Amino acid sequence: MTPSYLIDTDWIIHYLNGQEEIVKRLVALRKEGLAISVISLAELYEGVYYSTNPKGDKKALDDFLTGVLILGLEDEICKIFGKERGKLRKLKIVIGDFDLLIAATCLCYNLTLLTNNIKHFKIVEKLNIISINKPHK
Repeated sequence: MTPSYLIDTDWIIHYLNGQEEIVKRLVALRKEGLAISVISLAELYEGVYYSTNPKGDKKALDDFLTGVLILGLEDEICKIFGKERGKLRKLKIVIGDFDLLIAATCLCYNLTLLTNNIKHFKIVEKLNIISINKPHK
């Protein structure tokens, strides 16, 4: 299934912690296709192996990832990253590399980003964002 949404790390953490609104939203959106960036996957594994229950947390993450497409970094994503980074640097605006790679992945695949970290992503033009509270464009 072609995904429609890219889930940011924060939403996955909230889902795994049982935050009701996030759980409901992701369950509802699964039929439309969900994906995550390999960047988010790396951040999630950091949390798994840092936790006091790595075995249980790894199982919970694996269960969540069933049916979720994991998108790697490709040449086109890197080009979008470079273009956006250059544009933002000229404006003297800073965004973290991981966040910009996640945003570039959304732009590359025309995906809507599911995140509550609006501050981190709102500066990227043409990035469609849905937070738990309201949609942002």
